[in-house]
Amino acid sequence: MDIENIKLIIGAKDDCSTDALKIFIDKSEKVFTFPNLDEIIRKDLWNRIYNLASCTSDEQTQAYCFSALRILGRDQKLLDILILENDWLGLIKKCCGLDDPDFQFTDKNKFVAVEAEKSLCNLVRNSQKVAKKCCENDILYNIIDRMKLYKNCSFPAEIKFFDVKLVFIITALCPASRKTLRDEKNAVFYHVDVLHHILDSSRTYNANDIISLNDESVNLSCELLKSLFNLTVHVKIDENDMNMYKDLMKLLREYLLISTDPKEKSNILHNDVINLLTNMPNQCYSKLIPSMEDRNEKVLEYRGHNVECLKQILEILKKKLINDGSVTQQHEILSPILTVMYKGACAESIIRKYLRSEILPPLKDVHSRPEDGSTLRNYLCRLLTSPMTCLRDIVAEFLFVLCKMNVRRMIKYTGYGNAAGLFAQRGLLGCQQDEEASKFSSDSEDSETEEYAEHKHEINPVLGCYEPPRSDAMADMTDEQKEYEAMKLVQLMDNLTKSGTIKPCRVGKDGKPEPIEHVLQLREHLKNQKYSQEDSDSD
Repeated sequence: MDIENIKLIIGAKDDCSTDALKIFIDKSEKVFTFPNLDEIIRKDLWNRIYNLASCTSDEQTQAYCFSALRILGRDQKLLDILILENDWLGLIKKCCGLDDPDFQFTDKNKFVAVEAEKSLCNLVRNSQKVAKKCCENDILYNIIDRMKLYKNCSFPAEIKFFDVKLVFIITALCPASRKTLRDEKNAVFYHVDVLHHILDSSRTYNANDIISLNDESVNLSCELLKSLFNLTVHVKIDENDMNMYKDLMKLLREYLLISTDPKEKSNILHNDVINLLTNMPNQCYSKLIPSMEDRNEKVLEYRGHNVECLKQILEILKKKLINDGSVTQQHEILSPILTVMYKGACAESIIRKYLRSEILPPLKDVHSRPEDGSTLRNYLCRLLTSPMTCLRDIVAEFLFVLCKMNVRRMIKYTGYGNAAGLFAQRGLLGCQQDEEASKFSSDSEDSETEEYAEHKHEINPVLGCYEPPRSDAMADMTDEQKEYEAMKLVQLMDNLTKSGTIKPCRVGKDGKPEPIEHVLQLREHLKNQKYSQEDSDSD
């Protein structure tokens, strides 16, 4: 760091300070901390930049000041004190046009406004006090009011982007502001309205009615979706607002199906759509599968519904499963999309049936374990034993719903060993029927394949696949040898039990595991542990 240059900014006349500011910005563009600045120099630098920004009439100098503020705002040392010592937020509010509803952007003041909003984004991200101040001085609420102007084709795209980015950051750091935005400022409606406008302005009206978003539109859409996520998370939706959320659901369906330019941005857009879908109420999920009005449309049809959106969700899931990253990242990567699929399967029978036909089709490969292979079923079954318990649980619940909460069907497709965790939580270790299974319709058609029927009685239910007969390992042993091996096994189990490594359990009356005091207690329930492979596997 050039301390002499910083001292020049502090002590020189305005013209020299501007030149020194430009040098500071060029040299510090990739700097995030300034450990060599002591408290006195740091304060003097902030004060000098503020005085220069508030007094100058030159837009370029003012823009340099905000650029320097953006860089200095990366360092959290004394940030809460320095930013509030002067009226930085008032100056930023004025330069961004957020203090005047009739503010008109020109080429000159737009350049300054963009730099000012960039600096504010950094300050808000690194200081919760600044975020709260943006609520108190109406910066946040004035941004929502300004969204009404976004349809104006002359409104600067950069200002739209940083406006919405600020809403996203502030609502993330100040959850209390969300209710005010929803109830008093109608923020959800304005966000949805802007998303509609982006689609309408990007639509090419021709025979195919193609929609393709350019880079600028994708960036703005993503910020709107992230901001909407904050505004709708954990919200109990009033019946009066349900139509607006259904409209949003139809909009999200379109955003899942549109193309982007560049194509690489589609993954980012899809992730933000999926995240927002997790907040949508179950009543809205029918909007993902509109009824087919024209049967001649070249779209994917399933039982009279357009399921292009579900196909796209499955494609996104496949990509994520193939590139799932490290185990610690799996929950963050996979949970949102699995939650969406689970909610959809619970909400709409058509969604559940289509997803089941793609994920759990009639079983033909009975020689491989459920977790071995590259199908969606194989990937999901592998996750049933993931150390990430939250992810494991959502996968198990999702597959259980696809199986209509039928225990034997779940065992058939996943194996008892993979599903044991779910059964233990739900009290189904004894293979009794789940109470919630009654909510699923009973009308169905048999989906048992010839391959499955041929090997049905040779399938190991614990493994979930065919297991060839094995020779008896004790066939050539004498009774004394058998007794010796048995006692050795008992001794090993006793040592593990005494050391606390294992704790013997049995299935209780509630279908959940319960600890036992002595291994002989297991004998009492042996007669009740028969497993029947009778299966009515249909949907």
